[in-house]
Amino acid sequence: MDHADSQPALTEAVALGADHAGYHLKEHLKDILQGFNLRISDLGTDSPDASDYPEYAHAVAREVAQGRVARGVLVCGTGIGMAMAANRHRGVRAAVCYSEEQATYSRSHNNANVLCLAARMTDTETAEKILKSFLNTPFDGGRHERRIAQLEL
Repeated sequence: MDHADSQPALTEAVALGADHAGYHLKEHLKDILQGFNLRISDLGTDSPDASDYPEYAHAVAREVAQGRVARGVLVCGTGIGMAMAANRHRGVRAAVCYSEEQATYSRSHNNANVLCLAARMTDTETAEKILKSFLNTPFDGGRHERRIAQLEL
């Protein structure tokens, strides 16, 4: 199945967050998500003015960790800072993905629940494909469940 060409099967809520570097890509992805059967929670930022990425990463990670949303999407310049902050929350598995294939494996093998994107390194078309793969790909379970359990300290 080509995950990038189909509408996400996920029917729950998605939380979005970005710093100033990721603002425009977040807004673009929000427009894409509004066409799907998803409840979208935009936790900021609301402009391209300078902001601190941890504020938005923690806000989205809390929503995921507390079960208020099924998945989160974070965008900053590289995606790395967002992932570092989000992964500090118990139960959050944030993955930086630069390709559709990485998004697919982050879900199928790692049961990632937060997607982190690099606005400075990812064009909008690629970001859309990554997002759709992330939302469409189910967790494989099985042998991967044992490994996921080992992530929690």
